[in-house]
Amino acid sequence: MLFDLNRYSPAAFGSEARKTLVLAWPMLIAQVAQVGMGFVDTVMAGRVSAGDLAAVALGTNVFVTVYVTFMGVMTALNPIVAQLFGAGKSTEVGEYGRQGLWFGLFLGVAGMLLMWLLIVPVKNYLQLGEYVDNTFALYVFWVALAMPAAMVHRALHAYASSLNRPKPIMLVSLAALLLNIPLNYIFVYGKLGMPAMGGAGCGVATALVFWFNALVLWLYVARHRYFRPFGLMARFSKPDWQVQREVLKLGVPIGLSFFLEVSLFTFIGLLIARFGVATVAAQQVVMSITAILYMLPQSVGTAVGVRVGQNVGLGNLRRARYVAGVGLCLGFVGAVSTALLLLLLRGEVLAFYTRDAAVIALGASLLAFAAFFQLSDATQTIASYALRGYKITRVPMVIHAVAFWGLGLGLGSFLGLYLGYGIYGFWSALVVSLTGAAVVLIAYLNTQSRRLAVRKGRMNAS
Repeated sequence: MLFDLNRYSPAAFGSEARKTLVLAWPMLIAQVAQVGMGFVDTVMAGRVSAGDLAAVALGTNVFVTVYVTFMGVMTALNPIVAQLFGAGKSTEVGEYGRQGLWFGLFLGVAGMLLMWLLIVPVKNYLQLGEYVDNTFALYVFWVALAMPAAMVHRALHAYASSLNRPKPIMLVSLAALLLNIPLNYIFVYGKLGMPAMGGAGCGVATALVFWFNALVLWLYVARHRYFRPFGLMARFSKPDWQVQREVLKLGVPIGLSFFLEVSLFTFIGLLIARFGVATVAAQQVVMSITAILYMLPQSVGTAVGVRVGQNVGLGNLRRARYVAGVGLCLGFVGAVSTALLLLLLRGEVLAFYTRDAAVIALGASLLAFAAFFQLSDATQTIASYALRGYKITRVPMVIHAVAFWGLGLGLGSFLGLYLGYGIYGFWSALVVSLTGAAVVLIAYLNTQSRRLAVRKGRMNAS
């Protein structure tokens, strides 16, 4: 049976499921809170005008593409720290934590500069009118300032979650979401003496919130007694370029996998810009909704990756394989639930975002497509994280390249632009690409986890 799920008792399944969920639910709330900031941006910009909503939508595409790609690179810290923690190497855990902070700072500055460089070429491509184009440029300029803080926060996120302490991440993220609401209100609408910046004000608020996020989480980890034995803040370490290269080597394939997935949605957003503001706005609203729902499999996947990494560090490869199977089962239950919610509550959810009848009508159609790919998206996400727990990253990157850019973007462009199916052609291709990725990744995870478990068993026997 897949992942040896039949080798353990129902009680063992329940125990492992609880351990995974204990790690997953705080990260789920933290991720929902973070995506909730995008929800706040979308709602407040949409209340100003459809032009502001479109500008924030396109600017968010640029930010999310860079942020998620670089966040993927930072994810390399999770299996490194988790395996060291599983092996009981506390001193090395602290040192890799310090190097992770340096790595995040370097990566964040690079991300900020990259976003500034993208403003002019993307603005010249859009040509949606002077107001939308200028608002887009201002939004990207301000939100780029969030990148250094965002990557330092991801280093602390990886450190805390890999040491079985995800709750501080949740608490800080909830506080950041609450802070984002008044900051958006101040900068978007011009309160407390600030100029009314419209959609561009969302970028200012987001940058301030990310710096708050990083600072508060750093203070928590620095002061809490649970983290003291690992010595993250016990001393100062200069950048160790060998460690930096190690993290980069493991992280680049993960980052590229993240990029391939998020850029699929980003490029679709850019390609459909020619279909008009209403289509762009509907795409943004639906992507905001599905991004929130995606946090469920992503949080389970992150927890599974940590649990797999810890068991690999312990040398228990058979249990690591079982952990992956339990995580996939949890993802299946969650995906069925979110698909039903999308189908039953489409109209009510869309009404929270916009009053535009055309945007609501188109959004309802797109949410039906989103419901169909919930299961495949959850499966490929959790399988990818489980493989990262083994530090297997290159083959999943290739699978994502073929699925997302070949089937997703390539087939989508053919159906949507060449055959004239418009945005529905792109979303049909999304269903195909995510399904293909899920099938291949689950097969690869099953094969690799079995091979490693068998090899470990032979080594123990000899």
